[in-house]
This record gives sequence, C-alpha cells and structure tokens, in this order.
Amino acid sequence: MPKPRRLWLDWSVDRAARGLLWLAFRLPYETRVPMMGGIFRSLGGVSGYRARAEDQLAYIHPDMPAPERRRIARAVLDNFGRVLIENYSTADQLDRAQRWQPQGPGWDACEAARQAGRPILFVSGHFGNYQAARAAMNVRGYEMGGLYRLMNNPYANAHYVASVEGVGGKAFARDRRGLAGFVKVLRDGGQGAMLIDQYFAGGTRLDFLGKRAPTALSAGEMALKYDALLVPIYAERQQNGVDFDVAVEAPIPHSDPRTMTQALNDSLSARVSARPDQWFWVHRRWKPARQAKYFAPEDDDLPEVDSQPVDDRTA
Repeated sequence: MPKPRRLWLDWSVDRAARGLLWLAFRLPYETRVPMMGGIFRSLGGVSGYRARAEDQLAYIHPDMPAPERRRIARAVLDNFGRVLIENYSTADQLDRAQRWQPQGPGWDACEAARQAGRPILFVSGHFGNYQAARAAMNVRGYEMGGLYRLMNNPYANAHYVASVEGVGGKAFARDRRGLAGFVKVLRDGGQGAMLIDQYFAGGTRLDFLGKRAPTALSAGEMALKYDALLVPIYAERQQNGVDFDVAVEAPIPHSDPRTMTQALNDSLSARVSARPDQWFWVHRRWKPARQAKYFAPEDDDLPEVDSQPVDDRTA
C-alpha cells in the first residue's frame, strides 16, 4: 500500500493532468494535437525528458553531433505529447482511423488468419503512435486488445486503461490475472497486441540498435504455444502531424522464442533507424549500469556491435 504522502502526490499529479486534458478537449482535434506536442516539447528541459532522450541517443550514436541529438530529442517530445492527447481522443482517433488503410506484406496473411479463426499476436514498440495501429485494425473488423504495464500512479491508471479500451478490445495488465485474460483471447482465436521495447529485468539480453537490451521472450513463447500469427505492426506519423501510415509487416516465422523475439527487435530497430524522431527515446531501454550489476558477461553470447541495423523493412 503506497504511503499517504505518495498517494497525495499521485492524486495531485493526476488532477493536474486531468486539468490539462480538459483544457485540450476544448479545442478542435487538429488544434489540440499539435498544441500538446508543443507543450511537451517546450517543457522538455524542465521535466528532464529531453536530457534523458539525448543521453539515450548518445549511448547508441556516440558520434552524433550534439545539435542533432537535441533536434531529435525535441521532436521525440513533440511526438510524445501528440500521442498522449491522441490516445485520449478515442472518438476522434477512431474516426480518422477510417482513412488509415493498413498496408504491407502481412495484411493479407492477417485477413486470412482472422477469417480462419487463427489467433494473431501483433507486436509493436513506442514508435509513432502504437495505439493508432490498433485503431486502424479495429475499425476494420478486428478486436485487438492490448497488454499494458501498470502505471505507478493508481489514479492515472484508471483513465489510462479506459483510453486503451476506447479504441476496441480489452486492456490487460502485465500481472498474473491480466496475462491469463490475454492468453485466453489468443487461445480462443482472437487478436492481441503488445509492446516489447521497454527494459525487462528478467528478460534475455538481445540486440536492439546494436546494444544488449534485456527483452521478454513472451511474444515468441505465446505465438508458439497457441499457434498464433506473430506480426510486427507500426503506425508512422505522416507529414501533416495528425495522420498515420499503418504498416503490417510479414509474419515472423515460427522457430524458437529467442530467434523470433530477435526478429521482432530487428524489425523495430529498422524503423527507429529510419525515423529516430518517432521512437520514445525517453525510455531507459538499455540501463547499462544495471546490466553490468545484474548480468555477467558470460550470461549470453551476444557480441557488442557498433554498426546500426540496415533498414530492411518489408512494408
């Protein structure tokens, strides 16, 4: 049970966030989305998120000039703010999703699997707007629920879950009960979605953007156990700032969980390499100091590499 002082702080933060959302909703969608992007971009220095994004960029791209890291970090914060208000604007998001026709080599495979009642596990990352991809699929007959990580702030978590479910499908927490519900959807031939690009302490160290990153193998494990199609999916922000190109990549071939999860990491790495401004560099994906503390070098055989992945996207 959180301490009373912590609960009071969480409540205060949530009230402030709700107030900002209330003000934003007084504006038309095409105005509120760039406005929230501008707010988050301007507050980046105060919040510390801009510095965090620049640190992550420097870790992966040590030779990148500081002005370029600053430019990308500011664009990341702009996208972060846009994603926040877009995902709370569920009615507007679903309306606009009607024009976001998913494309790519995985689209026909997904349609065939859905018609046949075969489960589909969609996997993405914090790139562009991950919920926009769910919206685009769900307005076309899918019921893609989402697996999410519980927020530290219990007051904010309630309306966050409502925003996830607002575009269709059910939200499942990453706890025992939530995972059981998520698995049931797959077992019954449904569709689910999950993100794989946050630090996972109990994960396997796989390559992501040329560095070791502890990663959960659960996507590959579930796909194999329930014979689910494992499909990378992304919603990349268009030039107008409010619409998306939804790319459904070719399904990952079934082999073993580690190989399949590495393929998912490689898919996301290619996207991030091509559009670094669209990925959430504010996340501490690698935590090298923590890895050095908890992982011995012999824990896995992944070599450190300095080169960046080739942009070999199939969509």
